[in-house]
Amino acid sequence: MTKKKSKRIIRVLLLLGAIISLYFVPWPIVKAWIMPLPNTVQEQVDKAADYGFDGIIVCVNKKGNQSEFYASGYKNRENKIPADPNALFKIASVSKLYNAVAVAKLVYDGKLSLNKTLADYLPELKGRIEYADKITLRMLVKHRSGIPNYTDTYMYWAAPKETADENLALVLDLPANFKPDQGYEYSNTNYLLLGKIMNRVLGYGSFQYIQEEILNPLSLKHTFGSIQDVNIDNIMSGYYVGYDADLKTDNIGSILATAEDLSKFIRALNDGSVFRDKKEKEIYSSIYKYEHTGLIPGYQTIAKYHKDIDAVVIQFTNTVNFDGYNWNMSEIMYNRIVKILKKEN
Repeated sequence: MTKKKSKRIIRVLLLLGAIISLYFVPWPIVKAWIMPLPNTVQEQVDKAADYGFDGIIVCVNKKGNQSEFYASGYKNRENKIPADPNALFKIASVSKLYNAVAVAKLVYDGKLSLNKTLADYLPELKGRIEYADKITLRMLVKHRSGIPNYTDTYMYWAAPKETADENLALVLDLPANFKPDQGYEYSNTNYLLLGKIMNRVLGYGSFQYIQEEILNPLSLKHTFGSIQDVNIDNIMSGYYVGYDADLKTDNIGSILATAEDLSKFIRALNDGSVFRDKKEKEIYSSIYKYEHTGLIPGYQTIAKYHKDIDAVVIQFTNTVNFDGYNWNMSEIMYNRIVKILKKEN
């Protein structure tokens, strides 16, 4: 084969490869990303159905703690109930922010120590969780424990457990994913254990502490610890792609909040007003972050403070899948909303 013929074959193969690869491009994501930016947040939010969401709620908390609301689609698609900005939403892993603040407050009061170990607080777990006598409270908060994540166990979301003990049982006696403080891996088990530790130290439920020490001082009256504490009709319905059932009745231990309540909490976290003084804030800053996202079947949350425009932007979307497509679309939606706000600013 001549050199010239060989080059021609390589060019044809490269062209064929490029054509075939176009088949696998996620065109809806590309289209959502490159479309011209609308002039208003509401115009962007109105595109929720094009992004694959049954419903969306956006709250923009601006300077002075004043909230603006934007909604589109459905609170409940079966009954065609429009998305309600005041609906409760399962905020999933965003709940960790509240728990991390609670830990910081208890450390400040001397009721917890970041340097004590899991075995110090829950001695019954020594021998059931590897390195329990070396994993400190600080490592649990910072996801540096190496303890396996119970939601990563086989087919977990096909039949989620409803109690902390049932979830913990899924990872007992499993080997650690790494030695304590030798790596980072996000694990819901860490915060399950923090909840159990707080319950034991307090002698009552950790959410009651969160309510008394965090929510009440901030006048956050629309934040709850469980679906059992609310009228189920007040919760926004949640959907999984390809699955018809409404997931709002699944009791998976998430905090529920309205977008406005969550926005006020995120502002208080970032401006420091959730803390009693500088020392307490420093404790928190040493262990956790100031923004979060959440994803469980039926519910996606993005909660962030944007310092350059002094605005908290909360986004709830109620249609998910776990292959990344819907999450990517929610991030594109969110980033476009923030861009619009920056242009307005």
